[in-house]
Parts: sequence; C-alpha cells; structure tokens
Amino acid sequence: MGTVPMVRSLRSLVRCLVFLFAVCAATIPTAGAEPGSQILEVRPLGGRQFEVVVRSAAMDRPITLWMSHPGAGAPALYLLNAVDGGEDGGPWTRRTDIADFFADKHVNVIVPMGGRASYYTDWLNDDPILGRNKWTTFLTRELPPLLESRFEMTGRNAVAGLSMSATSALNLAIGAPGRYQAVGSYSGCPRTSDPAANAYVHSELAVFGANADNMWGAPDNPAWAEHDPMLHADRLRGIALYISAGNGVPGAHETLGDLDIEGSPVRLLDRIAVGGVMETVIGNCTHPFLDRLAAAGVPATVKLRQGTHAWAYWQDDVHESWPLFAAAIGA
Repeated sequence: MGTVPMVRSLRSLVRCLVFLFAVCAATIPTAGAEPGSQILEVRPLGGRQFEVVVRSAAMDRPITLWMSHPGAGAPALYLLNAVDGGEDGGPWTRRTDIADFFADKHVNVIVPMGGRASYYTDWLNDDPILGRNKWTTFLTRELPPLLESRFEMTGRNAVAGLSMSATSALNLAIGAPGRYQAVGSYSGCPRTSDPAANAYVHSELAVFGANADNMWGAPDNPAWAEHDPMLHADRLRGIALYISAGNGVPGAHETLGDLDIEGSPVRLLDRIAVGGVMETVIGNCTHPFLDRLAAAGVPATVKLRQGTHAWAYWQDDVHESWPLFAAAIGA
C-alpha cells in the first residue's frame, strides 16, 4: 500500500473512532440533565438530519426525535406535533417542508415523535390508554441539557405548536420562565379552564380513548387554571409571540391542487366542512386571548386569516414566524 492511500485509510479510521466515541459518550448522562435521562442513540439520516433517541426518566421510556442539526453554536426551535403526536396523520416532517425550509438556516430544529392527546404536559395520573405522560418535565428539564451538551447549542430556544400543541407551547413557556425566547401558537385554543374549553379538551382526548381527568384532575381541580394561558397572559411578557388563527371560511389552500387534497373532491369537501368548523372554534378561542394580551400590555405578532384547520396554513405559519423567532433566539 502506498503512502497516500495509507494516510487516507488512517484518517478514515480516526473519523470512525471519533464518531463512535461521540455516540457512545452521548449515552452518558450529561451534567445538568435530570438523573436517569440520557441520549441512547444518534442515527444519521443524511445531510444535517438525525434521528435521536432519548430516554425520559420521568416517563421511563425512550422518546424518538427528528432533528435538523446545522453544526455547533446554533440555537434551537422545538416543533410540537398535532393531537395525534405525529403517529396517525403524520408529523411535521411528513406534512410540511420544514426539512427543506431549514436546510440553510443556522438553527437546530427538533420534533418529538409521540405525545398523542397528551397536551405535552405532566399528567397527574397514568392513563389506561396513554400510559405515563410527563412531557413538561421531558421538554423543559430532561431534554434541553442533553441536546445542548451533545450538539453544542447556545441555550436559546423557541417552541411552536399547532392545534392541540399550540396551547402546549404557550403553557411550556409560562411554566418554564427563561427557557424559551419565542413561542408560536398556530391555530390553537389558548383556553382550558372555563366550562366550554374544559368540555372541548375532554372531547378532544376522548377521541383517542383518553380521560382528561387523568391529566389535570376533575374540572374543578386548580391544575386546569394553572394550565390556562388565558389566565396567565401577563407571564408571556418579554417573549416574542406569534399567534395565528383562521375564520373557518375557505381560503387560499382550499383548492383541489393543495398537497393534502391531491385532486380529491371528497377530501376538499371534508376540509371545508370539518376543518372549517374546527377553525371557527379556534378563532372564537383566539380573539379573547388576543384581547387579554393587549390588556396586559404583552405584544404579539398576529396572523388572522381566511382559512380552515389545515397543515398548509401551518406551513405558512412556520415560514412567516421564522424571522421573528430568528431575531429572538439569535439564529
């Protein structure tokens, strides 16, 4: 073997050893992380995309994440999936262009896979259907220190969610002061504790066989008020907020050519009928919340549009909210 090929072989061997050491080292609990939580595996998916498996000590199970990692020294954007946790209808990565959109941006994008019907919160009791949910603990205390150390992040973060998880994103920021510098609430109902909102949450979780009483207790339990962004709007002061909602009337994406419609008149009719009603409810939830923010002197970037409850609009939201987020987290 000549000198040049030998040197190349040695360099390749060194790279392999360095990569293996990094992956193995990632399974060691990181200083600052919750005891027992750890990165179990980092699987390259090509380019800057990775699948990261993290053990949550609080939930006693592994959680898989999709991640776009641009390199060291970047902040983070956490994107939470819809009510199905990305399991049935598909996650952000399947329903939108986020992989391409963020491919040239200096930010770590993290999408937890799972969390169906959980509101990404800490439940008071285990649920017979959903099991143990301690998502607030995972997202605010277990996960960030692990990722920030392993991927050399800056510690500045944004979080955004859609539909169910829009409420979750607001609650995560309210419950963990200083953790997030920007929050996106896309087509969410930022109310939980009044009778109508309480009934809405119960019915939403019941679709998946879950009992919302296991989440925050009976309707009169103070935990419902503790997780009601409407009652804690003042605690969002100092955070860059992007709030969106439609009016339920067919808009720019209610066409046969839309990605989710795929030329099907039946799908289009379902979008207009079901998605229209859902977004009408969302709009009615959002307007009082915006009034509450204004009364508290909390500024927000607001997008009120014509349209239904659909992924095409949430993709637009990501694009339109990104400059606000980027400025807030230093991307």
